[in-house]
Amino acid sequence: MAPADARLPISVVVPARNAAEFIDACLAAVQRNNPAEIIVVDGRSDDETVEIAGHYADSVLSDEGGGVAYARQMGAEAARQPYVAFVDVDIELTDTALRDLLDELKDRKLEAIQAQLRSVGGQDYWSRALVSHHRGGRSKHWFGLVASVFVREAFLHYGMDSAFSSGEDIELRYRLEKSGARIGLSEEVVVPHRFGSGFNFALGQWMADGSGLGRVVRKFGWPAAATLLIPAGGTVLGIGRSLLRQPQFVAYYALYGACNYAGIVHGLLDKKVQRLKSVKQFEPYRDHS
Repeated sequence: MAPADARLPISVVVPARNAAEFIDACLAAVQRNNPAEIIVVDGRSDDETVEIAGHYADSVLSDEGGGVAYARQMGAEAARQPYVAFVDVDIELTDTALRDLLDELKDRKLEAIQAQLRSVGGQDYWSRALVSHHRGGRSKHWFGLVASVFVREAFLHYGMDSAFSSGEDIELRYRLEKSGARIGLSEEVVVPHRFGSGFNFALGQWMADGSGLGRVVRKFGWPAAATLLIPAGGTVLGIGRSLLRQPQFVAYYALYGACNYAGIVHGLLDKKVQRLKSVKQFEPYRDHS
C-alpha cells in the first residue's frame, strides 16, 4: 500500500457473499488503486470469503443477511472518506481506475460515475452467451453500481432501499434520474466484469434481473411500467442479432426472456417492497460544502 498521504480520498465498499472464487483478485486490484479505506460487507458467507477479505480490508462488516442493498448502505455509512466507491466482487479494476474515475467525476462536476464494463467469462455455452449479450446489449450504456464512485454525501442523501434483494441498482438509477442527479458513464475507464459458468449461473442472473424490474414497478407504479419492456426488447434484439451472426445463442435469448418475466412476476408480488408514498424521495442532492 502507498503511504497514507498518497492514498486516494475514497472508501471502497465491496459487498460479498460466498465469493471466494472472485474476491481475492477483486480486492488485490482494489488495493493496487491505493484507496484510503477498503470495507468489505459480508452477507453471512459460509466459504472462505471473510478470511480472504481480512488480508486486504481495513474492516470486514456483516450485513446479517440484510442483502446487497443493505450492504451497500452499511458500507457507505461506515466510510470515512469524502468519496465512496462500490466495487462488486466480479469486477477487477485496472490499476488506475479509481484515480481516473475520481478525476473524471470532478472534471465533469458529477455526483456519481460508473466505469464502462467489458464482460468476460468462461468457455462454456452459457458464459459465452452472457458475454455476447452484455457486450452487445443496451445495458452496457446504463449507469449502475458495480464499479462506481460517488460523492459520499450525495449517495447518503439518496440512499438504498434495503427491501430490494435484487434490482437495487435499477431502483436507485430511477430515483437519481427523476431527481435530476448529475450521474454519468465514464468516457475513459473500462474494467473487466466477470461472469460465472454454467446454466445455473445464467438462470440466477435472469431471475434476479427480472425480479428487480418487478420490484421497481411495484414501488413506483405505472410511471415505471416501461421498464417491463426491457426483457422483451432484449429478447427480440438478441434473437435477431443471433440469427444473423451467432444462431447458437437463439436458445439463450428465448430462455432469457421467459425467465426474466417469471422473475418480474416474483418481484411484483414481493410484499417487502413498499409503494412510493412521497415525492420527497426525488428531492435532489444539494452540496452544502
